Amino acid sequence: MEGPEGLGRKQACLAMLLHFLDTYQGLLQEEEGAGRIIKDLYLLIMKDESLYQDLREDTLRLHQLVETVELKIPEESQPPSKQVKPLFRHFRRIDSCLQTRVAFRGSDEIFCRVYMPDHSYVTIRSRLSASVQDILGSVTEKLQYSEEPAGREDSLILVAVASSGEKVLLQPTEDCVFTTLGINSHLFACTRDSYEALMPLPEEIQVSPGDTEIHRVEPEDVANHLTAFHWELFRCVHELEFVDYVFHGERGRRETANLELLLQRCSEVTHWVATEVLLCEAPGKRAQLLKKFLKIAAICKQNQDLLSFYAVVMGLDNAAVSRLRLTWEKLPGKFKNLFRKFENLTDPCRNHKSYREVISKMKPPVIPFVPLILKDLTFLHEGSKTLVDGLVNIEKLHSVAEKVRTIRKYRSRPLCLDMEASPHHLQTKAYVRQFQVIDNQNLLFELSYKLEANSQ
Repeated sequence: MEGPEGLGRKQACLAMLLHFLDTYQGLLQEEEGAGRIIKDLYLLIMKDESLYQDLREDTLRLHQLVETVELKIPEESQPPSKQVKPLFRHFRRIDSCLQTRVAFRGSDEIFCRVYMPDHSYVTIRSRLSASVQDILGSVTEKLQYSEEPAGREDSLILVAVASSGEKVLLQPTEDCVFTTLGINSHLFACTRDSYEALMPLPEEIQVSPGDTEIHRVEPEDVANHLTAFHWELFRCVHELEFVDYVFHGERGRRETANLELLLQRCSEVTHWVATEVLLCEAPGKRAQLLKKFLKIAAICKQNQDLLSFYAVVMGLDNAAVSRLRLTWEKLPGKFKNLFRKFENLTDPCRNHKSYREVISKMKPPVIPFVPLILKDLTFLHEGSKTLVDGLVNIEKLHSVAEKVRTIRKYRSRPLCLDMEASPHHLQTKAYVRQFQVIDNQNLLFELSYKLEANSQ
């Protein structure tokens, strides 16, 4: 196609491809078909560059974007070796947990322990999106099992066991199971006849009360490190993960690993607050700890980190903590009023009216309370059909797009926190990024009753 009209159409096509690459570059490596199409278009556009000088600037940007998403054009070139990534809750070495978080993709490989009924384990290397069948295959290879027909009694099954002892039998076709595990849940491989005998790991139910790191760190340091870490995690979540999480449901989710890890982290912080309070045996120290957590929540709110703010307040609202009447009575009136103010802000009444008013006045960067975004998207999705009389419901999709634009706005500016780099700073950073928590509510109540048996 020659002439100005042909140039205009080529520029429009190129502009659309640039926008597509810029928006979805983080997901394209998972879609081989999309990658092939982009390669074909790229080669055609590069041929036209010599004929249309006006396309040069855009083709240069296209070349940079194609390199960014690693869609290598020469087919014979070998892909770089993949780095194996640990999930953040599996960090045990300080140097690992201090690394800046990067986004996970389904093709990323991770290390994970799979336990046996006797609590011995094998460490396997697996894709994040691996199916249960793939995981069992790796375990079987490690254990040097001979391959058995699926129906045999001695063939292995994969079970997720929570710290409470709750067991979930995972089906062979399920995938992406690593990111759906609970905070203190573990994968067990066993035969069907040993399923009922599975028990949670001992370290998940043994508790050693006493002073922990939280008593030795300043509230401002903890709050700032919470905000910095949660900003890293929030930045890793692609906007489409929110839509995929709600629209496709559990059976169709493919690329929601980063979002699921962020949701788990929110739950982890909530249980961390309850754990630290209930492991503190001295009433006076326990009241001081309540004050410290309220200060942390206040600084997180000041940092516009509403995810951490919500998680800390919900931890203090845990029934096992809120029942400690004698401890709360030791709290100064100023802090009691502050807690009531925070409870009002997190109150879900009138569709979280107080929270929505506060966040609407904030300017980026902002870390929102992510579960509420998912609640809003779920309401949009379930409240109206995507297709009406065979036609796309444009109004519904516009509403979803508006939510996605809001997420983009929250992250439109970088986060800048003034934190010194010192050995103490690194120690606090390591502590904040690898909390040891009790997520078994029954165990939390046991600790609570030991501290104050007769509190109402």
